Amino acid sequence: MDIYSFLSYLAALSSIGIALLVLYRDPHSFVHRTFAGGMAILAVQAVLTGLGFHEISYVEVTPWQLYQLIPYALSPGVWLIFSLTFARANYREFLGRWKWVILASFVLPLIPVAFFMDQVYVGSPLFGETSLSLFYRVGRAGYALRLFYLIGAVLILMNLERTLRYSIGHSRWQVKFMVLGVGSIFGARIYTDSQVVLFSMLEISLESINMGALLIANILIAHSLRRAKVLKFDFYLSHTVLYGSVTVFLVGVYFISVGVVARIVFYVRGAQDPALATFLVFVAILGLAVFLLSDRLRLKRKRFVSRHFQKPRYDYLKVWAQFTEQTASLTSVQTLCTHIVRMVSETLEALSVSVWLVDEQEEVLSLGGSTAFSAPPEEKRRITGKAARTLVQAMEHQTHPVDVQKPSDGWAQALGAMLGETLKDERIDLCVPLSAAGQLVGILTVGAKVSDEAYPFEDLELLKTIADQAAANLLTLRLGERLQQAKEMEAFQVMSAFFVHDLKNLASRLSLVTQNLPVHFNNPEFRGDALKTITQSLDKINGMCSRLSLLSQKLELHPQEVDLNQLLKTTLKGLKGLLKSEPVLDLQTLPKTFVDPEQIQKVLNNLLLNANEAILNGGGIRIATELQGNSIFLSVSDDGCGMSREFMERRLFRPFQTTKKQGMGIGLFHCKKIIEAHQGKIEVESEEGKGSTFKLFLPVKPKG
Repeated sequence: MDIYSFLSYLAALSSIGIALLVLYRDPHSFVHRTFAGGMAILAVQAVLTGLGFHEISYVEVTPWQLYQLIPYALSPGVWLIFSLTFARANYREFLGRWKWVILASFVLPLIPVAFFMDQVYVGSPLFGETSLSLFYRVGRAGYALRLFYLIGAVLILMNLERTLRYSIGHSRWQVKFMVLGVGSIFGARIYTDSQVVLFSMLEISLESINMGALLIANILIAHSLRRAKVLKFDFYLSHTVLYGSVTVFLVGVYFISVGVVARIVFYVRGAQDPALATFLVFVAILGLAVFLLSDRLRLKRKRFVSRHFQKPRYDYLKVWAQFTEQTASLTSVQTLCTHIVRMVSETLEALSVSVWLVDEQEEVLSLGGSTAFSAPPEEKRRITGKAARTLVQAMEHQTHPVDVQKPSDGWAQALGAMLGETLKDERIDLCVPLSAAGQLVGILTVGAKVSDEAYPFEDLELLKTIADQAAANLLTLRLGERLQQAKEMEAFQVMSAFFVHDLKNLASRLSLVTQNLPVHFNNPEFRGDALKTITQSLDKINGMCSRLSLLSQKLELHPQEVDLNQLLKTTLKGLKGLLKSEPVLDLQTLPKTFVDPEQIQKVLNNLLLNANEAILNGGGIRIATELQGNSIFLSVSDDGCGMSREFMERRLFRPFQTTKKQGMGIGLFHCKKIIEAHQGKIEVESEEGKGSTFKLFLPVKPKG
């Protein structure tokens, strides 16, 4: 077996492998089946071409070389369908509009093969210096066949080019190598078939170029399939005519120049193997195309030119010194955010600048500072839910400002649309990540410039510099706040000593009562006062001890497999007679999970008693459970007095912070610690005068 036969068989094997892989991933997809059919046709042609290389005849055209014309003639039609359906959600409309062209792409190449096979090649072969320097004269049928194939190949490349040009952002990243792979197959065949059309003669070595191109293309296609598991992308192409097609231009230039190049090669035999030289040039051109289509490299080229060949627009040292001077003495996150937005707005002449701070769970964005409004309404101070998660996930891996108005970046546009929906009265042009030590601490949103001009690279580079410094300062202040909280907790431990002192005072009162009891026992008034003092003291001692023990003890869990619904019913049974109204239950079937039943029961007791204290006569308590993904969800709702937004944002779940007249503000703090120790989370929704809902999320299968 020679190298050319081996190359053909290897190309065939890889084509079949890719076809089977695509069918395995989605056998019902029309696009997948079309692609697999096209690859199978190329594989059959490659096998027949390899057999033709193996049995070269210097007397006549071998049957293998005639047989391979059948898959060759079928190829344009199948691949034209693929080029019209690949990455197009509305591909059925395109198939309807192109139906006659598709029919012609099948029928016209098959006519010479089906009815004029004996006229595809005419005369005896001519041979040159090497075994592969064998030339077959092409007859009229062969000339027509190659011409029809060329037209089909050009249409295929035009459609693939159109798909690539309409793809943006992540979609382009996914389809790029598929377009390059399929495009290189037909790009190589345009070259080889144009030689046949120009000289009315087929050199057998040209087929080796097609086989090499097919093998290289399969590598690119395999890389594309690694990026995208399926060949379905939901973006829509318009039905307008393809103006300024690069494909048509390149093919035109090629046909003008190829004759000159071919004539030079014909007279100047500098290379021992012209086919190999042509193949290497093809690989080099394909590599250049991959390089030029890289979005990252294009952005790096622009930055390099901006940095090294243009006069700086800003004095970075001066700006940095000014920023450092203004923020060095700030100890409040709110004040720092105010200085950041003011400086960015003044330096870049931006209409609106806002800083959104990311919470530790990365589920809430709270407004840290803004030039757009001095006193924003409540609904504009926070971004929560899906909008917050989407924004954080999109920005946590970014290192540079993101232009959300840029039409060539699909995901950025989608992000901008989401921001526009969330912040309806603000126009956002740029989103800048505030990242420090690998952590996203906030997001800087920048509106349009006063002049309504686009932000040049100098502005973006300066913005990145300011954002990096601001993020470091924010992280430092955030760590300082955590340290302050730790100190507060330490202070609380000290404060508990004072509570112990109060307990001793109460104990002294009780001791005094017991000492006087034998002397004044017969006095009914003394007995009543003594009983009252004992009852009050014991109630106060028990309440203080139970609350303080929550913080003084180290939380230790003893997990057991528990049915949370059953644990809830047991808790309610223990509270029977203590609640003002019977809770309304909506309990869904739950899987068992590993929790500490004693600790979880403390949480349930606390939430139910809080709800009971909050409701007035006629108010109700509702309890619901359900399975949400990999978490068990439990909610306790009441129709009580509710809590203010300010209290929930700044004081809820912190010790000594309470809305109850006689509360100590320790219960909910302890509840949060217990739930977090179970790898869960606790959330609250509340509105003053309408009630509160506490939501618990516990994992079905805790880690570790």
